[in-house]
Amino acid sequence: MTMVNGRLAFGPGVLAIDAAAVARDIEQSIVRLVGRSLNRRGVVVGVSGGVDSAVCATLVARALGPDRVLALMMPEAGISDDGTRRAQNLCARLGLQPLTEDITAALTGLGCYRRRDAAIRRVFPDYQTDWKHKIALAGGLMDEDRVSYFNLTVELASGERRTVRMPVEIYLEVVAATNMKQRVRKLIEYHHAERLNYAVIGTPNRLEYELGFFVRGGDGLADLKPIAHLYKTQVYALAEFLGVPEDIRSQPPSTDTYSLDQTQEEFYFGLPFDRLDRLLWAFDHAVELTEAARPEGLTSEQVERVYRDIARKRRVAARSLRDALLIEPVDMVTEAP
Repeated sequence: MTMVNGRLAFGPGVLAIDAAAVARDIEQSIVRLVGRSLNRRGVVVGVSGGVDSAVCATLVARALGPDRVLALMMPEAGISDDGTRRAQNLCARLGLQPLTEDITAALTGLGCYRRRDAAIRRVFPDYQTDWKHKIALAGGLMDEDRVSYFNLTVELASGERRTVRMPVEIYLEVVAATNMKQRVRKLIEYHHAERLNYAVIGTPNRLEYELGFFVRGGDGLADLKPIAHLYKTQVYALAEFLGVPEDIRSQPPSTDTYSLDQTQEEFYFGLPFDRLDRLLWAFDHAVELTEAARPEGLTSEQVERVYRDIARKRRVAARSLRDALLIEPVDMVTEAP
């Protein structure tokens, strides 16, 4: 790594880690925080078949032992079974006995699917329940003439796809309905955590945590988030070191929410995770626009556009992570971790 004026210079190597040392530090912290700070006997972790939950499950299993880890798989009718299959294989490798909680009935009872489909039919009146769908940003973050709005894409049973621009109110209705999925999963996690006196593990990486890619009261809720300080690139490096199966490591980061394949890039971030990782690092370390642009092959204007988007998303994340607002402050005795 290159140093300039006593600090690490921005470039391709800024996110390199000693994966063995990082894993050891996290595992030691898990033991200390779960047993001492949280005073819990073990942990509950939702395993989706994605790389973040796979890394977290592996770390807690190594730190605490498989007997003190409850792995939950929570499939539902609106997503494919591929993630569940990958999660099952991972648990078998780790010696975990996973518990499957199908949340389809709960989501049906809450009206998740009904509310979602009713909103979609305001755009596509002939929408059928066997059609697939997804929401995507219009254009990438680097597009100079990019306007911030979302497209709704549906896929008919015949395979034909249709895409239209979503009115804001329709976008909000669909997202509000589908956010039930993350909140129901978290409800199930805390049910099992409370009956076992376990802690709930959150699985966000730094991109998700710092830029607000989580649902308040859903996947944003946890007792311990072991990899929230790691950029997504670093999570993949850790996954390789830990022996996470290739079929998990090769999966593009997804939302695990919509029936059509959908990446986090097209739904929220607007950039591939590896490039956004580096530019987030540059933003966090106050790297000048021209210095950040050069190794990325970008213009200063493009980097400035990304910096503005990062700043906006961080404000959203900060609001979502803080406690409820109070009319007057309440003095409480707090303990350090």
